[in-house]
Amino acid sequence: MRPVRIQTFMSLDGVMQAPGGPEEDTSGGFALGGWSQPYWDEMMGEVMSQAMAEEYDLLLGRRTYDIFAAHWPNAGEDNPVTQKFNKATKYVATSEPDTLQWQNSQAIIGDVAAAIAELKQGDGLPLSVQGSSQLIQTLLENQLADELFLWTFPVVLGSGKRLFGNGTVPLGLELDDVKTSTTGVTMARYRPAGDVKIGSFALDDQ
Repeated sequence: MRPVRIQTFMSLDGVMQAPGGPEEDTSGGFALGGWSQPYWDEMMGEVMSQAMAEEYDLLLGRRTYDIFAAHWPNAGEDNPVTQKFNKATKYVATSEPDTLQWQNSQAIIGDVAAAIAELKQGDGLPLSVQGSSQLIQTLLENQLADELFLWTFPVVLGSGKRLFGNGTVPLGLELDDVKTSTTGVTMARYRPAGDVKIGSFALDDQ
């Protein structure tokens, strides 16, 4: 079985849109792209390098795929991320399969949830989800995510695409690991832990 691992940057209010640069994703009039860069430190670079060193294939939504395809093939082969991304099989949720030009790209069409569920059952490397806010909603709704690696930045953005959007299915999570950067970014790894558990602090009747 191939685990699906969601890795994403988000603000304190859950916005994950365009962390890397002003022009990354301006849809919906989003004007705060690049909000993650000022918080980057050496520790975050080390944690990211460790994550990227693992073997994986990519599972992407179409917008994120287009952003990556415009950048990484031209970033230089001396960059280890470039090497990883170019080598990896890219599974892409898209309605235009004939327009995937990046090497090793495969389209996921039709019933995306069913296709990913089938993909998970096969042999192969773990499936790493980068960005892809719309695809993440599908994964969460259909309980297809096996791990969430969430980097939470100490900034509130107010609007933009959110990791846990409208219609998110309630889910309990178990913390597997957490680190904190010198700039206040928490890097937490969670695993799904079944239904949400509830209780009460109300005092028993005397």
